[in-house]
Amino acid sequence: MQTSDVTVVGLGAMGVTIAGLFRAKGARVTVWNRSATRVDEEVARGAIAAPDVASAFAASPVIVMCVSNDDAVDAILGAPGVTLVGRTLIQLTTISPETARRGARWAREHDGHFLAGAIQAAPSQMGQPDTPVLVSGDRATWDAQRALLETLAGGLVYLGDDPGASATMDLATLSWVYGAMIGFVHGATIAQKEGLDVATYGRIVRDIAPSFGAFFAHEGAVIQSGDFTVSESPLRISVDATARLLETARASGLSTEFPALAASIFARAARAGLADREAAAIIEVMR
Repeated sequence: MQTSDVTVVGLGAMGVTIAGLFRAKGARVTVWNRSATRVDEEVARGAIAAPDVASAFAASPVIVMCVSNDDAVDAILGAPGVTLVGRTLIQLTTISPETARRGARWAREHDGHFLAGAIQAAPSQMGQPDTPVLVSGDRATWDAQRALLETLAGGLVYLGDDPGASATMDLATLSWVYGAMIGFVHGATIAQKEGLDVATYGRIVRDIAPSFGAFFAHEGAVIQSGDFTVSESPLRISVDATARLLETARASGLSTEFPALAASIFARAARAGLADREAAAIIEVMR
């Protein structure tokens, strides 16, 4: 028997935030977590405790899951008594595309509905008009649950019917994030080596980030079109710039690992005859 509006499975930092946002909107929230301490804390804040995960799924028409990893997801969906008849599972755990697709199959086999989401924000950034969350899965389910998801994030991006699309796009954006992080830290070593203030460097990066975001959006459209005619930045500029980064690192006694990788990829693109194409043509050698 349903006793609440929404169930939250998983009470890590993000799960606690999700439960709190639902309660703030007046929803009755059931919670379940492997650690009873977290459950007790949420009950003190007004949540309803489920005695086990099967009861948690049965308590609400919508179950939002945010647990640690793929293995935790599989263990929960395979737990005794867990079913989804007539209900919707919204999977917000960071998982692989295949785990998302497997979850969608599980939902169909249990006569329920499924959406997969990838949260691209920290817990403190949730619930804002621009909070980014990628969502994929059955369109009718997306239409039915969009208002509920807007409680968590105003920056929802629906990626289509493939339940694995949100996890795939999450991996794509993580590639950019970690590449940028490595480049940022290498830049900090350059600034430090020359006695410059790294905090100032960080602020400069923050201030130029919007213009580079617009540049990457343009390059994404170029790749999608397949037309690498120069429109913003010829690839040869990046060949020279990354070679200069590598030489600076060598001359300064800094680690050459990052600039050597960047310079080698752009040099390979130049050797492939792409120097006078748009910078995004580098994808031709990275494929």
